[in-house]
Amino acid sequence: MALRIWASSTVKSTSVSPAFSLSRCFSSVLEGLKYAKSHEWVKHDGPVASIGITDHAQDHLGEVVFVELPEVGKSVTQGESFGAVESVKATSDVNSPISGEVVEVNTKLSETPGLINISPYQNGWMIKVKPSNAAELEELLNPTAYTKFCEEEDAAH
Repeated sequence: MALRIWASSTVKSTSVSPAFSLSRCFSSVLEGLKYAKSHEWVKHDGPVASIGITDHAQDHLGEVVFVELPEVGKSVTQGESFGAVESVKATSDVNSPISGEVVEVNTKLSETPGLINISPYQNGWMIKVKPSNAAELEELLNPTAYTKFCEEEDAAH
């Protein structure tokens, strides 16, 4: 709690408006993104949507040491696995929050999988997809709902 108060007072004293909210575990949740309950995020820009795992997910996984990604041209389906993230703690499937065709993969992750830990929302993106069903984006959680979901999930464990 002291860290939360310190972080809050530091942000106020520097007159910087954070682009994220602090959840119980201090994971960042960015505005402008949509979130799946399986802890993936989506940023929809024009005809393409970027997808990756959330800060909350990478925090629980620990140091990421390997990332398995699909090939460009592969179809992904909402709620189904498109790849995997291996950490020092475990290997986890990564589910697609939306359906569509993979148009780009983040090849930097094969050389530097730790980008997911360092920058899960910017440099650690995993795939870019051309969505096939725009309505699926509306089914995802907004930042406030995702933060609440994470807090409830953490409290239950």
